[in-house]
Amino acid sequence: MSQMERTYLDPDINMETTVYWESAKNGKLLVKTCKACGKLHYYPRTICPHCLSSDTDWVEASGKGTIYTYSVMRRTETPYVIAYVTLEEGVTMLSNIVECDVDDVAVGQTVEVVFRDTEGGHSLPVFRPA
Repeated sequence: MSQMERTYLDPDINMETTVYWESAKNGKLLVKTCKACGKLHYYPRTICPHCLSSDTDWVEASGKGTIYTYSVMRRTETPYVIAYVTLEEGVTMLSNIVECDVDDVAVGQTVEVVFRDTEGGHSLPVFRPA
């Protein structure tokens, strides 16, 4: 069963995530890097979850990754896939898998980021098979 285009809700944007969502509008996926410990992290936040430093900065991710795990949501009119995607950079993010048959999605599958418009005109990063 293939996915039809679905409607995406607007993200909850705050001071810590404004740059992230503005970059997404421009087709760029950002993650945070900590200048103190050198580790990357996602979800975007000012404080590093590894060492608690506030000396963090934005870096552009490649947008390429693999599916760590996933679930097909079938209790809707149109089934869709929600998945944890591990980016090449090493961080894992929760997202949707699009542009594929939901029954063809697999753990370890290579994916790439694409962006979908939300109801309010923002852009949401989702992934499709590469």
